[in-house]
Amino acid sequence: MEELEDPTEKLKEVQEAAEEMFEKKERWTLHVALSTAVIAVLAAIAGLIGNHHANEAMLEQIKASDGWAYYQAKSIKAEIAGSTATLLTAMGKPADAGQEQKMAKYEKYKEQIKKEAERSQKESEENMRQHMVFAKAITIFQIAIAISAISILTRKKVLWHICLGLSAVGCAFLIMGFLTH
Repeated sequence: MEELEDPTEKLKEVQEAAEEMFEKKERWTLHVALSTAVIAVLAAIAGLIGNHHANEAMLEQIKASDGWAYYQAKSIKAEIAGSTATLLTAMGKPADAGQEQKMAKYEKYKEQIKKEAERSQKESEENMRQHMVFAKAITIFQIAIAISAISILTRKKVLWHICLGLSAVGCAFLIMGFLTH
């Protein structure tokens, strides 16, 4: 007599195949989750360093502005000393030797102040440039994280690969920021 085939046997095979497939998908989502966490850490590092450079740029710009204001004050004092000497001469009185010394002193200070203000201005611009490099890295990392989330929701592995590609670009900006630091 012929043996009857157990229909539940086929169901068990299908179930085992489905569970195996599900486990593979779960491993894939685990990799997505882990890579997203790493990307978030890189974005946080880029944010921290980028904000530091933005703060430094602002402080140096304030120093430069203060320097230029001080430069203008010394210029005004030099002009007043020069005008005083000119007026005294025009009135027929002897020019005060102290006025000439004051003018020379103000001119000397003006050059030092100008150099320092220009240095602060350049430092501010450099820090702002650094900030922009790190800001680009942050933006790219944030886009990668969003695409990573979409890849999990849609179960499309190709989106995760795009996320990894964008993360590589973000890492390039992060490294570029460190190298030009």
